[in-house]
Amino acid sequence: MPTTTKTATATPSRTYPSLAAAWIPLAALCLAFFVEMVDNTLLSIALPTIGRDLGSGTTDLQWVTGAYSLTFGGLLLTAGSIADRFGRRKVLLIGLGVFGTLSLLVVAVTTTGELIALRAALGIAAAMMAPITNSLVFRLFDDKVLRMRAMTVMIVVGMSGFVLGPVLGGTVLAHVSWEWLLVVNAPIALIAGLGVWFGVSADRRDDLTNDRLDIPGALLSISTIGLACWSLTSGVLHGWASAVTVMSILGAIVAGVAFIWHERRSAAPMLDLSLFSVGTVRGAAIAQIGTSVAMASVMFGLILHFQYAYGWSPTKAGLANLPIIITMIAATPLSEWLGARFGHRIACLVGAACLAGSLAGLSWGVEHGYLAIAVCMVVMTIGLRTVMTICAVALVEAMPANRTSIGTALNDTAQEVGTSFGTAVVGTLIAALVTTQLPTGTWSSSLVDSFFRGESITYAILAVVVGLISAGGALMLTNSRTTEEVH
Repeated sequence: MPTTTKTATATPSRTYPSLAAAWIPLAALCLAFFVEMVDNTLLSIALPTIGRDLGSGTTDLQWVTGAYSLTFGGLLLTAGSIADRFGRRKVLLIGLGVFGTLSLLVVAVTTTGELIALRAALGIAAAMMAPITNSLVFRLFDDKVLRMRAMTVMIVVGMSGFVLGPVLGGTVLAHVSWEWLLVVNAPIALIAGLGVWFGVSADRRDDLTNDRLDIPGALLSISTIGLACWSLTSGVLHGWASAVTVMSILGAIVAGVAFIWHERRSAAPMLDLSLFSVGTVRGAAIAQIGTSVAMASVMFGLILHFQYAYGWSPTKAGLANLPIIITMIAATPLSEWLGARFGHRIACLVGAACLAGSLAGLSWGVEHGYLAIAVCMVVMTIGLRTVMTICAVALVEAMPANRTSIGTALNDTAQEVGTSFGTAVVGTLIAALVTTQLPTGTWSSSLVDSFFRGESITYAILAVVVGLISAGGALMLTNSRTTEEVH
């Protein structure tokens, strides 16, 4: 990759000599990424409260979180394409404005369906933010070490937002109604927007591409993901052999095949499938799916575990996630050492082993108290931290120099596909193994025991799934010990 590349950064014709020198654009982009990531999980801590307030069942609550991930993941590639054509800074500012405005509409929500629709709309706005923030921060620096550190900062900030969502949400719920969990996004988005406006320079026409947008590709991709996730829910609600479930499964398959066919034939595809001929691109995307399946399933499952089975308050349940936050930061030296000492492939295999091992541990630990769960959280986060950082850097480095927005969009899309799948699997299995309607008030001992057994089976299944996905992706990476990958 050339030492200088054209892109819409704070100063398009230059890069920065240090993280401190780039603090204004870096802080603004981190805050934009933070607000998008925190909204992934901010409502998760309030799911029991929302369920009681709006009369929601298990699968309803699954879609309160899943709707956001679905539209977010389905439209990331399209948003990356739009940014590369019309301007990264412009699209990011529009996304922040829409995101903040939509967050205010939660005060008018009265039904679960309305909340799910609002969450889906917020996912669309968030999709306009994520690819651009990561793309721009990557291009702030020429030096590979600074790029790695900047990406590390972004990932730590983003994942901290993802994990801090329940902590912040629990604290807010102790004082105000759950609607304020979304209202608070508006001022945060405003501050982030001001930082981007003053800290990141406008795009230059020469830095952008002129390819037309692939609207059919966008519709087919979100149809594929949406129908696949709905099939899991439908199987529990209507039966796996029912017409609606079978049609959903067939629809997902048809949409997926049509997406591949269209992208191969299109002159300006949303996703150039030939990129997957590069092992680094293919492996990094697959491994990222595995990490997100692990994280989303644990976050969704343990929120229900702490509040329903343990009867903890939202604040206490949120604070129970602190081991993830602390480890996310503390594991940075270990992750960097693994990558530098053993190369990307071996480091990611170690991370994959941590992910699978932690889920297997949770299969046992959910019936043995919080300490066992906390240890599994720490092991899981070491795996997340290692795989996410190395794969994000490797994937973007493997992309053509003028397609970094698509590269980061592909990285984020893989993570959101995993998030949608992980949330859907946990919600579906708990509904199938325990109950489709979570009762209010104190649970009976028999229901708690049933819930623990359902969780145990769920995490055992996920340990195998996540292990195969993340390890399979890791094996496709190179043995590079730097951020430079083979194109």
